[in-house]
Amino acid sequence: MTLSGQSGGSLWVDYDPGPEYPSLTSDIRVDVAVIGAGMAGLCTARELSRSGNMVALLEADRIAYGVSGHTTAKVSALQGLAYSRIRKTRGDDAARQYAESQQDAVAYLRQLAEELGVDCDLEPVTAYTYVTDPDRREELREEADAAQVAGLDARYVEKTPLPFPVSAAVRLDDQAQFHPRKFLLGIAADLTRNGGRIFERTRVTDLKEGVPCRLTTSAGHAIEATDVVVATHYPVFDRGLLFTRLEPKREVVVAGPVPPECLAPEGMFLTDEDNTRSIRTAPHDEGRMLIVTGEKFTPGDPKDQGAAWHFQVLTDWACRHFKDFAVTRRWATQDTFSTDHVPYVGRLHPRGDHTYVATGFGGWGLSGGMMAARLLSSLVTGTPSPWAGLYDPARFHPLAEGPSMLRLGAKTARHLVADRLPGGHADSVDDIGPGQGAVLRSKGEGLQAVHRDASGTLHRLSARCTHLGCIVHFNEAEAAWECPCHGSRFDVNGTVLQGPAVHPLESYNHDQEGEER
Repeated sequence: MTLSGQSGGSLWVDYDPGPEYPSLTSDIRVDVAVIGAGMAGLCTARELSRSGNMVALLEADRIAYGVSGHTTAKVSALQGLAYSRIRKTRGDDAARQYAESQQDAVAYLRQLAEELGVDCDLEPVTAYTYVTDPDRREELREEADAAQVAGLDARYVEKTPLPFPVSAAVRLDDQAQFHPRKFLLGIAADLTRNGGRIFERTRVTDLKEGVPCRLTTSAGHAIEATDVVVATHYPVFDRGLLFTRLEPKREVVVAGPVPPECLAPEGMFLTDEDNTRSIRTAPHDEGRMLIVTGEKFTPGDPKDQGAAWHFQVLTDWACRHFKDFAVTRRWATQDTFSTDHVPYVGRLHPRGDHTYVATGFGGWGLSGGMMAARLLSSLVTGTPSPWAGLYDPARFHPLAEGPSMLRLGAKTARHLVADRLPGGHADSVDDIGPGQGAVLRSKGEGLQAVHRDASGTLHRLSARCTHLGCIVHFNEAEAAWECPCHGSRFDVNGTVLQGPAVHPLESYNHDQEGEER
């Protein structure tokens, strides 16, 4: 089962594709180069351009199309159980700063939408974190208390507008949901009006730090910049070893018209139960749409049941909880999670005076991306920010982060070794049906990632991820090769879909007789 042909895709990327921006075709010199044109990258570029900098925004594909184009598009300072966790690991002051910065992001998004006249379906809504297990009521009371101490007007409640009972919830009014692509196309238009330059289909493959910094693209063109911002979701350049403190997770999304007999639940709802469930509605040509997200899994994990299984589980759950609900669209999204539940926004590494990063938003990339734009623009321009220490990528809290770092390190080591051992791979290309993919051993060229398309043609690639060499595995539902170590994704021809990899998988599309049988 694949996504294509089964239903429509993301609600957001089907919107007007917007203007085509050119690829970079010559060397350039700018004040600031921003790599990545999602929420964090576009908003950061716009802020820096407004402050008088000559800015170039470099995107490997289309702007506002990747992670930001496949989000559920919620902007909220209430983020699951964030405040009780931050309070326990970093104290009340850190929780207070987190609340201030996230609530500022909500307010600033509203301000920008109004100032720029962007019609992005922005709706003020109430956010809820809920549980159905009565034994977890105390957890929700603790979260409500921690959020209140942090300065939010959060409340503990035991009823929500959902059409099924909950045991407890934390409620925070006056949050927001919107159409991210409409908003970001408006941001891009304002960026260019202020002299910023946008380059699409321009993949940056190398960074040399210095004065100035020098970037190189896959086409061989150079960008010299005084400052560089890496806003590529998972950093494609990682001088601060953040890959040891970031965990990629993928989630699936199903959407369809709100059933006629079902009242659209007013609000945004999130629980960590059932492997995460997130619920919201949105206006659309098909009618008011119900959007349900969940089923966290590690991309490329050979032991996982697969994306198709997760889509089915989520669809079944949604149909049980919303009478007569029918899925007309589905897609998947990916995010990175930090080891202490706080994003990494600031200098790329301690000695990086002119390189900056934004990553680890933990499923809250729109709120976090707007926050990052505010923080990074202040750092680049030398303006003090009260939140810089909270999000500093150089921070390290052994008690809070140590166990997670050890677990991530062990997982990567296990994949680097175990995924290369005999067994666990297909024996022959004859085992691969149309639309399927598998890793095969090939005499002389090691492990190959082999996909058979609908016509029966085989597409052979190296199975080694070009990031750090882990073995990729096939996601049949999305027709992609995925790395379980750091989340890089490639299409069936080896082209990079998501980093941190910046180079394609090596192609072996020539006659081969060397598969082990």
